[in-house]
Amino acid sequence: MPVDLPVPRDRETLAHVLSSFGAQLVREVSDPAVVAVFRLAIAEAVHAPEVARALDSIGRETSRAALRKLMAGAQEAGLLNGRPAELAEHFIGLLWRDLLVSLLLGVTERPGPREIAARARGAAVAFLQLYPLPG
Repeated sequence: MPVDLPVPRDRETLAHVLSSFGAQLVREVSDPAVVAVFRLAIAEAVHAPEVARALDSIGRETSRAALRKLMAGAQEAGLLNGRPAELAEHFIGLLWRDLLVSLLLGVTERPGPREIAARARGAAVAFLQLYPLPG
């Protein structure tokens, strides 16, 4: 994930950046090799917790930190109200819904490019509806 996301100056740009970020995140994490690594980390979490911690800090935390930074920039630009960490978690929840668990369980197929783009756009739209312009 790109660590230096552009700081949006308007809501339209924020929607575009969130959509792009979300699509890239779903595309990368839903890759079968990445899903397999998550499954391995989960299966070995009791016996080798360092694997899960490494996956969390190297993979998950990197993208979440970039998203928190984006949310902080949007907040500083007057586009959002709220704590950046909480805003980031809400966006991630809207983006993934239950897809990751379904992928981990093997009960759904990896989404295609169109489905990923639609999911990311939908998450961005829903997020911005939940967090209207501060007023």
